[in-house]
Amino acid sequence: AARALRSPGGGDAAGGSGRRLRGYSGPGPDPRDPQPLGAVLNRLVKARGWQQPAAEATVFGAWERVVGAEVAQHSRPVKLENGELTVEARSTAWATQLRLLAGSLLKQIASEVGHNVVRKLHIHGPAAPSWGKGPRRVRGRGPRDTYG
Repeated sequence: AARALRSPGGGDAAGGSGRRLRGYSGPGPDPRDPQPLGAVLNRLVKARGWQQPAAEATVFGAWERVVGAEVAQHSRPVKLENGELTVEARSTAWATQLRLLAGSLLKQIASEVGHNVVRKLHIHGPAAPSWGKGPRRVRGRGPRDTYG
């Protein structure tokens, strides 16, 4: 049986040293083995330089995890541009509260998604309805003397 493993040149199939020269047969890790999807995505993100866009997307996609449940319940991120995050609060009172918490919010965001992703916060209250356009809008200055 030992003769069957020998190559025509006289040595064994691995060249006499007990190592495999080519191929991947036998036990042990193999680069062709199935890989966890998370590990493959992490390598792809690093190879393509997508760390910054991925971190920015985390701010919007996982807002509750980033800032906490109570803050997330009363606010939402609107825009992230050049490291400046615009946040809209549900009420003017919450907008004031979030302005007071801006420093700790920046620290929470940095610890969750990385430093220099969000460098500055712009917090505003809810947008008021626009009365400038609508089905009952009349062009011009409108009535000036309503009591006369």
